[in-house]
Amino acid sequence: MEHGVRIELRQLVDHARRGSESAAQLVTLDRPLWRADLFDRHTDPPGSFGVAHFHPQFLGNEPCPRVWDPQLTADPYRWLGDQFSPLGGDHGREPWPVDPRDAAELSQLDDVVVSVARQFGPEHCTSAKQCYELTSDVRDAVQVMLSEVQRPDLLDEDWLAPWRAAT
Repeated sequence: MEHGVRIELRQLVDHARRGSESAAQLVTLDRPLWRADLFDRHTDPPGSFGVAHFHPQFLGNEPCPRVWDPQLTADPYRWLGDQFSPLGGDHGREPWPVDPRDAAELSQLDDVVVSVARQFGPEHCTSAKQCYELTSDVRDAVQVMLSEVQRPDLLDEDWLAPWRAAT
């Protein structure tokens, strides 16, 4: 079982303007462009980031296989900030497909992204109850993961109790 913080860059879809200048507008985050998972195994020391990885590309909604980077494990928050500076174009990879105006703004937000990620990092999750509270918004995704586990006999049922009770 893994836990930590997921940072995902998604495409913002344009919609037709609705109503007056003060009317609420539809905001849709659609196609994923890039994802980083700053994860620990829940059995590892907090903050070890032993399973931290990223997905530099997506095919539709599905991520490419996990990409492992020793720098990500060694210093995940610095690595994350570095990804936003060149907008994913570092380390010989293609830059993220982002509108140039958005790219200029995003490249200035590396400190903000890192600050928010630190608030939800795996080093802040020291119990099953605490981890559940931090991830209750993705309870449905956890249920899908649990239903697809190849070896359920290896799961720590005590750790999973809050997610199981929420079904």
